[in-house]
Amino acid sequence: MNDLTSLSNPGLSRKIVIIFIIMLVAGCSSFSSTGTWAEEKPKHHTQNGFRNYPVIPDPPPVGAAFYLRRVLGSFFLPDVPDDHYLSEKDAISQFQQLNGRNSITWLGHATFLIRINGMTILTDPFLTEFASPLWEFGPRRYVQPGISLDNLPPVDMVIVSHNHLDHLDAETVESLQGKERIHVFVPLGLKPFFKDRGYINVEELDWDESYSYSGIEFTALPAVHFSGRGLNDKNKTLWCSWSISSQSGKVFFSGDTSYSPTIFKTIGKEYGPYDLAIVSIGAYKTRKHGPASHLTPEEAVKVAMDTKSNLAVTMHWGTIELSDEPPWEPPVRFKKAAQNNGIASDQTWVMKIGETRLMPSKKD
Repeated sequence: MNDLTSLSNPGLSRKIVIIFIIMLVAGCSSFSSTGTWAEEKPKHHTQNGFRNYPVIPDPPPVGAAFYLRRVLGSFFLPDVPDDHYLSEKDAISQFQQLNGRNSITWLGHATFLIRINGMTILTDPFLTEFASPLWEFGPRRYVQPGISLDNLPPVDMVIVSHNHLDHLDAETVESLQGKERIHVFVPLGLKPFFKDRGYINVEELDWDESYSYSGIEFTALPAVHFSGRGLNDKNKTLWCSWSISSQSGKVFFSGDTSYSPTIFKTIGKEYGPYDLAIVSIGAYKTRKHGPASHLTPEEAVKVAMDTKSNLAVTMHWGTIELSDEPPWEPPVRFKKAAQNNGIASDQTWVMKIGETRLMPSKKD
């Protein structure tokens, strides 16, 4: 089995630390989507950061149960079926066999390698063990990355949807080779994160802004989510989805988002159709603790349809536990929802971690 080595039973001191952490964070509210609009700025800008627009109501404060669930995710790891992942040796071999072709490789969670026109794009880099700033407390990876940091091929570009720890991991970013040549594309406010770690070519984009490099156009698009890495930086940086467009085809990357028919139908109308959409399908049972901030599998199908995507690839599941749904439920519901909407099974990909597939495109 490819799951990580189990932790030993925590001692008394560790239990005390856990209780302290829960007490510390239990009083913190989840994301705030309202705020005073910054005049002469787009409607998702506020005087103190950013908000979702159209505006959704502020949520109630998140209680201790939410944070306890996150802490317990570092101790109780699910059994992983053998058909959920490839060995790293097989993953590297498959990746190399398709060298020179447009392809997509799932490394786990929201991290992919996308090869277009000979360039390699890394999405939402998270390749370490914990999605937490608190050492061994917090969501813990229960499946190794498809390709580890040590064996990662050269990366030409990085895109980031938002700054949450399971989408932007400091150790992964610091460990990437070739910082002087990698081009990074981030939503507003995240440029310093990369500059402070030695990256030179970093482009910050607002929603509906684009930047082209090496024949590939990156456009930051709206999403319904929030940002923050600590206790005092809620919504100080922007979040987004991404459009990746080239002569070979178009890819939509949802990042983390909840559903908005207005937003995604507008994206489909103004930027679609897409050859492929990478959509989040997990962490939807956090809704009992606050407002929706992730897609259900059924909503993920709607996003693929709204954005006029010919094929949908699942992400944000089967890697770390972030909410209470059974870990292997999301793809089953996703496939069923697609079938109920008349979508053929070969138009919905549930990839193995480490698997590489040829991308549908105008040209390989």
